[in-house]
Amino acid sequence: LMMNWYHISITDRPIYIKDYVTLYVKNIRELVLAGDKSRPFITSSPTNGAETVAEGWVSQNPNSNYFGDVHFYDYISDCWNWKVFPRARFASEYGYQSWPSFSTLEKVSSTEDWSFSSKFSLHRQHHEGGNKQMLYQAGLHFKLPESTDPLRTFKDTIYLTQVMQAQCVKTETEFYRRGRSEIVDQQGHTMGALYWQLNDIWQAPSWASLEYGGKWKMLHYFAQNFFAPLLPVGFENENTFYIYGVSDLHSDYSMTLTVRVHTWSSLEPVCSCVTEHLVMKGGEAVRLYEEPVSELLRRCGNCTRESCVVSFYLSADHELLSPTNYHFLSSLKEALGLCKAQITAIISQQGDIFVFDLETSAVAPFVWLDVGSIPGRFSDNGFLMTEKTRTILFYPWEPTSKSELEQSFHVTSLTDIY
Repeated sequence: LMMNWYHISITDRPIYIKDYVTLYVKNIRELVLAGDKSRPFITSSPTNGAETVAEGWVSQNPNSNYFGDVHFYDYISDCWNWKVFPRARFASEYGYQSWPSFSTLEKVSSTEDWSFSSKFSLHRQHHEGGNKQMLYQAGLHFKLPESTDPLRTFKDTIYLTQVMQAQCVKTETEFYRRGRSEIVDQQGHTMGALYWQLNDIWQAPSWASLEYGGKWKMLHYFAQNFFAPLLPVGFENENTFYIYGVSDLHSDYSMTLTVRVHTWSSLEPVCSCVTEHLVMKGGEAVRLYEEPVSELLRRCGNCTRESCVVSFYLSADHELLSPTNYHFLSSLKEALGLCKAQITAIISQQGDIFVFDLETSAVAPFVWLDVGSIPGRFSDNGFLMTEKTRTILFYPWEPTSKSELEQSFHVTSLTDIY
């Protein structure tokens, strides 16, 4: 209404405002509070909270960074650049699109549909320009698929849109989480982040992290990490690399931060450092580490931005307290030394759970494990694999045999489409 999405004439706006207040304040609000007075009621999202009430329930700028919650969508700016995101009190809606997996689409499509420009693909896209926006955003940091096989190109493009979506929402969410204890230009203290959206109602490109039928997109696996109660977050500002510790816990924890640097061409880290013991206070976001990127590269031998990647984690007494996070020093389409990773898996069964013992021949970004249409989830997926071996669990939602998994299993990493 106030941002005039529906092109209401200025002379008609007073009657719309009057009707809005009658419906949402005098009617719905009173009914809700009659049933539950224990929690606050807001008349819209976004809203400026008490400021909106003071302005007669309709604020001149309902999306203000200074009050309440904000919504933010931007498909053109580089999502790896945290400076494009608002320093909000609460980011209640934000996101990026991706396509669901091929196994989900295959159930409702035919061979002629398996192209990014097919009538099927255009019909299923209900966000104007959405398919082009996904490819544009992916193309900022990744090489787009160029296979001569149309089906291979379609599958690789689906994979890349999920990589892009997961990395974009990760970057934005981590910015909000590390901003909980900061105020910059009277903006900040971000105390909540809700990405749009959770699930799908059909097999189509969308902002969802769960596909129709429940299969997890890469974003949903990322979400269990970027929303971890204890998390190290890395970012750059003015060519200095920072790591913030973010805690949603109620207690303080004593821990160390380990920072490792790998070249893209080696599974052995070129350098590693462990901080002295740190005390991470509950409910805060604090700076744990800073180093000019030039010094980091110099300290780690022959590293350049394009040839190396940084990973880091929090631990205590050799026990992981956080997910292992990472920071790319350059776009991956500029990465030097990446080679095609040969990743194998030995599958075994322990009760109702299946164990995937992975082994890689090279550093592999965005490793994606897929068992087709077999319903279930992995313990982690879409990860950066910097060590030769890694064990991942699979939790089936229905009775499944080891042979079925072996027949359906497929692994992809970014090196497969490079």
